[in-house]
Amino acid sequence: QAKTLTATELRRVLDYIATRPHAARNRAMLLVTHYAGLRVGETASLRFIDVVNEAGEVRSEIRLDAEQTKGRYGRVVFIAEKLRKELQRYIATTPDQGPAAKLFQTQKRGADGFTANTLAQHFHYLYKGAGIDGASSHSGRRSFITNLAAKGVPVRVLMSLSGHRSLSSVQVYIDVHDDMKRKAVELI
Repeated sequence: QAKTLTATELRRVLDYIATRPHAARNRAMLLVTHYAGLRVGETASLRFIDVVNEAGEVRSEIRLDAEQTKGRYGRVVFIAEKLRKELQRYIATTPDQGPAAKLFQTQKRGADGFTANTLAQHFHYLYKGAGIDGASSHSGRRSFITNLAAKGVPVRVLMSLSGHRSLSSVQVYIDVHDDMKRKAVELI
């Protein structure tokens, strides 16, 4: 399974990204997985029209079509204010390619953007460059779910936020760590 990142490890990856080309894009892509729990394929499929409204502002909810999701079930992704600000900063640095263009573009594919596979490889190299062993394109999603579980978000809410159709699927994503256990016993 992909490694879940601590806040310190996520900061280390973001610091590494800041030193690399396309820092704004890479930061935004990575944070979409960590702050919204999107799969790498869902992240790669995002278009400007999915994320930005007619006024040029980042939406508070992104509607993923069935074609954009793993299970072929459309869903609504809720965007936290801190992710909205990150995406707004990124969009301000990106030339307007039109509403149907991919949100995250590459030099080679232009408006076609990343494929799920190329983005997964890209994340692998970013984590590796930052020295985070065991991290993969799924680390952001697992970290998102684990962090919410650690804050007491009910599993059924996690299931809905992550787009899983069964409780057993989402439970596999939750890493249990010592801090969670310490907090749990203090509830007694």
